[in-house]
Amino acid sequence: MLYYCIFERMNSADTATVKILLSQPQKIVVIPHKNPDGDAMGSCLGLAHFLHQLGQKVSIIAPNDYPKFLKWLPGDDKVINFERENGQAKRALEEATVIFTLDFNHFSRTGQLEPFLAKSGATFIMIDHHQQPDTYAQVTYSDTSMSSTCEMIYHFMDALESTDKINKDIATCLYTGIMTDTGSFKYPSTTSKTHQIVAHLIDKGAQHTEIHQAVFDNNSPGRLHLLGVALRNLTIIEEYGTAYTTLSQEELDRYKYSKGDTEGFVNYGLTLEGIHFAVIFIENKEEGIIKISFRSVGDFSVNEFARNHFNGGGHTNAAGGRSDTDMKTTTQRFESILKEYKKQLTC
Repeated sequence: MLYYCIFERMNSADTATVKILLSQPQKIVVIPHKNPDGDAMGSCLGLAHFLHQLGQKVSIIAPNDYPKFLKWLPGDDKVINFERENGQAKRALEEATVIFTLDFNHFSRTGQLEPFLAKSGATFIMIDHHQQPDTYAQVTYSDTSMSSTCEMIYHFMDALESTDKINKDIATCLYTGIMTDTGSFKYPSTTSKTHQIVAHLIDKGAQHTEIHQAVFDNNSPGRLHLLGVALRNLTIIEEYGTAYTTLSQEELDRYKYSKGDTEGFVNYGLTLEGIHFAVIFIENKEEGIIKISFRSVGDFSVNEFARNHFNGGGHTNAAGGRSDTDMKTTTQRFESILKEYKKQLTC
């Protein structure tokens, strides 16, 4: 069938290197970025299931906790949380001969894991679709045109001529990451190849309806209250085609915020007519920062905006950043910066 054709692959030299590495027993660690999302956890778990089939010893180390709506994924019970299981995580890192870094391309994206990765003597393999990758990996598979890292894991297995090893667990993990990182297949990065891969994953056992329900249909009362607060706090700047909202620590605490509760809130601004730049500012008093998510439609690069002004980055239409000042100062600065982009935001 069509979806069994050869897709985008790593270059031949990198493929040969990986084949040689995986032809021998290795102690492998797989790592997502801090605050991992569906694509990060889906790619790590999907890859781990695949590597287990090759007879490899594999550990997944998450830098910190992640949302409850991802903890049903097959193999989640084996994930080591670096913050909670520090000793076990350090031992795995010290013993690792190969480290896969998935869905990020700078060690700084791993929080407290960064110094341990920097001093590791393991062979690094990066698989990622974000812009401006670092040069730490011996094998770098980087493609910003890809919808998700999970789609790249499929291509990775295809390059190793091993898509026949995809089982229900792998299919479920990869489908979840592709679904979440494409906004349920609506973002521009979703291609015909993406759909071909998804069709194959469904044939391999991914239950698409059940996966969607597990990720999106388990709201808590607190999450819905927080959404109401975020919508009430919405500021619309028609002059710049921009909408932004805020959530303070007090508001988060009032409704018993749990990790992942604000997932997707930033996108509501983009549903407004004439708005093509949306932002959410979320206070985190424990870290002393304002966490920022940027989204856009069209050609306006939130990746460049985040990198230039808010210590962040990501994709053209989806990026993150941070501010070390308080909420009022941060939003005032944000509004003042918009003036520099008036032409881009109003064309």
